[in-house]
Amino acid sequence: MDKQEKIKILQDIVKIESVNDNEKDVADYLEKLFAQHGIKSEHVENSPTRHNLVAEYQKGEGKVLAISGHEDVVAAGDPADWTYPPFSGHIEGDKLYGRGATDMKSGLAALAIAMIELKEADADLAGTIRFMATVGEEVGALGSTLLAEKGYTKDIDAMLIGEPVDVAAYTHKGSLNFTVIAKGKSAHSSMPQEGVNSISNMAKFITRFDEAFAKVSADYHNEVLGNVAASVTIINGGDQVNSIPAQTTVQGNIRTIPEFDNQKVKDLLQAICDELNQAEGVDLVLRIDYDLNSVLSDKDSGLIKAVLANTDAQPGGISPVTDAAAFTKTDNQFDLVIYGPGVSTLPHQVNEYVSIEDYLTKIDEYKAIISDYLSK
Repeated sequence: MDKQEKIKILQDIVKIESVNDNEKDVADYLEKLFAQHGIKSEHVENSPTRHNLVAEYQKGEGKVLAISGHEDVVAAGDPADWTYPPFSGHIEGDKLYGRGATDMKSGLAALAIAMIELKEADADLAGTIRFMATVGEEVGALGSTLLAEKGYTKDIDAMLIGEPVDVAAYTHKGSLNFTVIAKGKSAHSSMPQEGVNSISNMAKFITRFDEAFAKVSADYHNEVLGNVAASVTIINGGDQVNSIPAQTTVQGNIRTIPEFDNQKVKDLLQAICDELNQAEGVDLVLRIDYDLNSVLSDKDSGLIKAVLANTDAQPGGISPVTDAAAFTKTDNQFDLVIYGPGVSTLPHQVNEYVSIEDYLTKIDEYKAIISDYLSK
C-alpha cells in the first residue's frame, strides 16, 4: 500500500460523521477495505446504526494479540469556529485536520493498515491478530463492553490500543460519573420557612464533597497516575426567582486510582449523603451513572518490551479512560499497551489534527511491534 493510499484511507474515515452514532458507516468502510485484501470481518451490533467490527488474521499457532480503536468521535461544536470544515479531512502541509483525526481515527486506520500489510507481506508470524473497532467509547464504552461480554477478549494474550498518548501506557485512571438530587419543598420566597430550599441543601453537599475529596487526594497517591481528581461539573436548581426551589441536581466526575478505587468513591459519596440526611429537611439521593475502574497491567510485559524495542516511547500511565477499562472486565488477564498517533492534548479541541508523518510512522511501528510480539 503506497503512502497516498494510506493517507486517503484516513481522510475517508475522518469524513464520516460518526458523532456518538453512525459508526456503522465506519465499520462498513473498514469491512470493504479488509475484504479487498482477503481478510474476513464481522459486524457486532450495539444498535442498527452502531456497529463494532472484528477482523482476524491468523498465521500458525501462537499468541493472540488484539489491536483496537474506536470509531466514534465527539461533537465538533460550531463549524464556524474551525479553520477548515471539521469533517473535511483537509490537508495543510503535514497536518490532516478533522474531528477525530487524532482521537482516534488515525490510530484506528493505522492499526488496520498494519494488519493488512503484515498479511500482504506474508510476515513471519506465529499467532493471531484480532482487530476490534468499537462504538461508543466516548460515552459509555458501549462497544468494548459488548465485545467483552460476547467473549472476544477471553482468549487474548495482549491488547494494543491506538489512542493518542505520549507514552507506552500500561495503566490509566478510572472514571466515575455521579448525580446527586436534593429534594426540597417549594414555597413563596416571602415565606421561606414554609418550604425546604434544595439549593441550600445541595450547597452543603458540595462543600462536604470538596472537603472529603481534598483529603482523599492528600492521603492517596499512585506513583504513575498521581492523585484522585474529583469535580462537581453541572448544577441545576430552581424554577423561578421568587420561589423556594423544590429540587436541585448536581453531576460530577471522579478520576480514580488503584489505591482509591471506584467502590471506595461510591462508598464515600453515599456516606456524605447519609451524614447530611440526618439533618432535618435534608433529602439527598445518590445515583451512579458511569463506573469504570482504573486499569493496571504488567509494566514489564512482553507487549511492553515489544513496544519499547521498536519505538522511542517510554512506559507510563495516562489520566483519560480508554476502552481498556471495559475490555478488562473479564476473568482473563492480559498484557496491555495504549500507544498511538496524535498529540495527546488535541482530542476534543477545535482544529483537531494529526501529523501525517506521525500517522505513517505509527503504521510502521505497529507492524514492527506486532511482528516482534508474535515472532516465532
